[in-house]
Amino acid sequence: MKILLVHNQYQIPGGEEVVFEQERELLERAGHTVLTYCRTNYEAESYTGLRKFALVKNIAWSSDTSAALGLLLREERPDVVHVHNTFMMMSSSVFAACREAGIPVVQTLHNFRMFCPAANFIRDGKVCEECAEHTLLRGIRHGCFRNSRAATATVALMIDSQRRRKAYADWYVALSEFSRQKFIDHGIPAEKLCVKPNFVHPDPGERTAEGTYAIFAGRLSEEKGLDTLLAAWQRLQHDIPLIIVGDGPLLSPLQKKAAELKLTSVTFAGRLPRPQTQEVIKSAKFLLATSQCYENFPMGIAESFACGVPVICSRLGGMQELVEDGFTGLHFTPGNPAELADKVQWAWSHPEEMCGMGRHARREYLSKYTAEKNYPLLMEIYQRATTTEPAVDLEEASADLSFSRG
Repeated sequence: MKILLVHNQYQIPGGEEVVFEQERELLERAGHTVLTYCRTNYEAESYTGLRKFALVKNIAWSSDTSAALGLLLREERPDVVHVHNTFMMMSSSVFAACREAGIPVVQTLHNFRMFCPAANFIRDGKVCEECAEHTLLRGIRHGCFRNSRAATATVALMIDSQRRRKAYADWYVALSEFSRQKFIDHGIPAEKLCVKPNFVHPDPGERTAEGTYAIFAGRLSEEKGLDTLLAAWQRLQHDIPLIIVGDGPLLSPLQKKAAELKLTSVTFAGRLPRPQTQEVIKSAKFLLATSQCYENFPMGIAESFACGVPVICSRLGGMQELVEDGFTGLHFTPGNPAELADKVQWAWSHPEEMCGMGRHARREYLSKYTAEKNYPLLMEIYQRATTTEPAVDLEEASADLSFSRG
């Protein structure tokens, strides 16, 4: 099979980049012909003058992407196109180009940008679905994207342009049952949604000791609940070492706050290469996933499971679906530092129980999140896309998703 993978890379790489590369390598190992069409948000930094002003139009509808991708589709004629991200240099013109070429297109739904300018259904540290339930004007009013009304309006224009042009994928991949239901709730036909989790490859191997510290690994941004994490550490009765791995806009503020709170047991390791991050996870007693937004499928949890390390996570979104409370980890109420501190102290003082949860986590990885388990799921989706017509026309289903609805 000839497959074209499409991805717009972020300036700060994250889980989406990992998934894109893993699926590309998976398909190549299986003997498929894999093509890629990629752009990067670093391109915007070279824009000056009128071209920078025109970036707003490009975000809403990228004519250059449509032309370049259209040419590639005509020359290569792939069997299927698999889209991961189109924000911000590509736009939904990707889907229009595929439709014009008559090639089926699958999209993995890594976030909720289809309905939310901020992409993560969060505002002021709490879950917010107002833009999906009412109108995109709600997000503009609150300046949800980058704390800017102007920037939010640009993203809202992009979302509205996709709706008005009805430029959508033929099939969608949700990363968890929670995510699938959330997309159905907001207008995506259930018949167009498949569930396929992310996977971890190569297998990092199970840890050989119970671990000597706690770890957080991920993007350091507001929605990840890091203020809650530091507040919980301030409440601990005993010093428990915590390593925070990752980079992002909150790195300096968090370092400053940890110093002000005299949290000498907290270490910031910065961004590490993925293999090194996995080695740090393998030496941890447990991993912390403290997000205050709906996470679809955090790669950190899957990698922790692969290493045989249990997870303490927010009782929210896809996290509580992946982590079974008391079996592969523990749950706490998102944004509640006192409850998180209690769970951390219990986990630290019950090593035998946590080691048992780690073994269960490793078995969960082997049964669900390996490349070998993932490949047939991915091929089933491609087979469906290339051999059947979409069960429901999204043009009709999306008729009520207008910019000014409600």
